[in-house]
Amino acid sequence: MRTDVLIIGGGPAGATGAMFLAAEGIRPIIVEREPFPRYHIGESMTGECGAVLRDLGLEKRMLADGHPVKQGVKVYSPNGRNEWFVPVMGRDTSWRLFDQFTWQVRRSNFDQMMLDEAVARGATILRGTALKPLLREDGSVRGAQIRMADGGTVDVESEMLLDCSGQATFLANAGVTGPKYLGSYDKQIAIFSQVTGAVRDGGTTRDAHKDNTLIFYQKKYHWAWFIPLDGDVVSVGVVVPAAYFLEKRETKKTFLVRELREMNADLKRRLPEITLIEDVHVIPNYSFQVRQFCGKGFMCIGDAHRFIDPIFSFGLYVSMKEAQLAAPLIKAYLAGAQRDDDHPFASYELHCEKGIDVLEDTIDLFWEQPFAFAAFVHARYREYFTDILAGRVYERQPSPAVTAARKMLKREEERNRSYEAQDLYSMPIGSRFHPERSALWEPNVPVESTEAWMMPR
Repeated sequence: MRTDVLIIGGGPAGATGAMFLAAEGIRPIIVEREPFPRYHIGESMTGECGAVLRDLGLEKRMLADGHPVKQGVKVYSPNGRNEWFVPVMGRDTSWRLFDQFTWQVRRSNFDQMMLDEAVARGATILRGTALKPLLREDGSVRGAQIRMADGGTVDVESEMLLDCSGQATFLANAGVTGPKYLGSYDKQIAIFSQVTGAVRDGGTTRDAHKDNTLIFYQKKYHWAWFIPLDGDVVSVGVVVPAAYFLEKRETKKTFLVRELREMNADLKRRLPEITLIEDVHVIPNYSFQVRQFCGKGFMCIGDAHRFIDPIFSFGLYVSMKEAQLAAPLIKAYLAGAQRDDDHPFASYELHCEKGIDVLEDTIDLFWEQPFAFAAFVHARYREYFTDILAGRVYERQPSPAVTAARKMLKREEERNRSYEAQDLYSMPIGSRFHPERSALWEPNVPVESTEAWMMPR
């Protein structure tokens, strides 16, 4: 079997890539092993994530499907007395801010819609599991071997392979990319479920909209989210150090319910009765980065090469935006552009890393210097941080706000040296390479299946 572009993974990254490729006249094959709809976390969209959907012509579909409209993000302090709000805002062609909105999504429905839309626009779904990449003698990627649902295998030859496998990191685990490094938040875990009967805001202003994302800060590396999914269901979860969870010696459900009641007074008020309607899930050790994630015949998109920390919901956006940015480059590559280069997508790789570096520095400032972060967001750099939290990190950066954050974090010179040297990646601060722990990301194994090693019996 042959195709110009083979996509591993039919989630939002793969489906978005397929749709933008279709707009370039390319009809890819998408390999997906899981039946959709399927449960997934990552339900809150940044403002620019909404912009990607608008670029795909899907705004009317999103509104017709009834996804909750998100006007912004509100963060609550530990004692519940202080809060701050960042609205969703867009930029016009003159770079002036204007009020905008985005969406909260139940991922089972949203991911199904995106995959169906990709097929409607010309993509082909191949139901199976990617076993291993196919390589040419020079090490370039020429496709992948797929195990079909009936147990047989087929080799799919391609000119380009897009790894959209998320945290399964198909190509990194196969040794095609550079090494995989654990990131600064690798000792964190997220424990989450869905509830009914939660109390939402009901005001008429944007900062009191009933479907906004709420974040409850307890202490460093310890926080909770509250994300409305429809008229009655809310996604709730806590992110904590793994060591803290282990020392409590509680089941996942007991731990989650207790944390939701104890973490923050305002969160407790919003959950008078905690009625879980979904299993309690956990994702451990999710912070990582893959070096050299693009090369001859391949690209890793979004979570397939880097994930930092979920606190401001950047993961879904980065995956979809990188897929959008990749499509015209892939078209040019298929037409012969830079086919003989050792690193045909070097500029794209560095561009992606610079954008995620902005996000990483923002998140690190929040954790390391929370008072300075609040002052920056509210007063000194309000517009710049509105841009960052919307996801405008691939243009007009580093802004004065990012420069100030890097100075405070004492990493401005490090970032500049890396960029001036045209390094093809930037190492996350505090990251470290642990090849002996690579089993935490078994190829083609869902991330949640790694949870067993840390669950109390």
